[in-house]
Amino acid sequence: MTDTSIPRAEQPIGDTDPVLPAGSPADAETTEAVAVAGESADAGPEPDDDDVDGEEDGDEVEQASNGAKPAAPTSDADLFRQSEIAADYVEGLLDILDYDGDIDELVSAGRPVVEVVGGRLQALVGQRGATLEALQELTRLAVFRQTGSPSRLLLDVGGYRATRRKELSAVAKNAVEKVKQHGEAVRLEPMSAFERKCVHDVVNAIAGVESESEGVEPNRRIVVRPVD
Repeated sequence: MTDTSIPRAEQPIGDTDPVLPAGSPADAETTEAVAVAGESADAGPEPDDDDVDGEEDGDEVEQASNGAKPAAPTSDADLFRQSEIAADYVEGLLDILDYDGDIDELVSAGRPVVEVVGGRLQALVGQRGATLEALQELTRLAVFRQTGSPSRLLLDVGGYRATRRKELSAVAKNAVEKVKQHGEAVRLEPMSAFERKCVHDVVNAIAGVESESEGVEPNRRIVVRPVD
């Protein structure tokens, strides 16, 4: 959402990003394929994502919301094994969709990561990454099915998350500028856990302002305010 007016206290601001038109054939095809793929992933205690300061890149595991004990430390070998399982699952999904893509599995910042690169993959991202987030949860469930442990796997398609980080950095800096200029809190538009974490990282690195999340999914958002 573009807003050229001076924001008042708690005025929502945000940005826009190119999205696949809702209801397109590609969206319908992907939704159906995701439903089919989801049937192969047994339901299990996947981690709830939220923005927790001080964590590494990406969406975070929220333990307090469900009373779960923090997961035991995992070795790099175990994390890479999770990424391999996830890559196999994503490869099967691409086969169902008849999509071509190169899949890389790795460990980054203490978490398993799977990256998919190729053409005609925008439908796997969806509007503001909504489809990507759903696919990530399904992939985490597939990992849980084989390992018995919740996974903090990060799934990216077509470099969407890297691009989105840059966009959100600009959104965060814009909010900070408005807060410092007018001395009033600014409420951003609702964001996913991944998006909120990106904004928190930028705001928390700047003196004189602070950020916190409020609300519940899917309308959870960040408020940026001056430090008293």
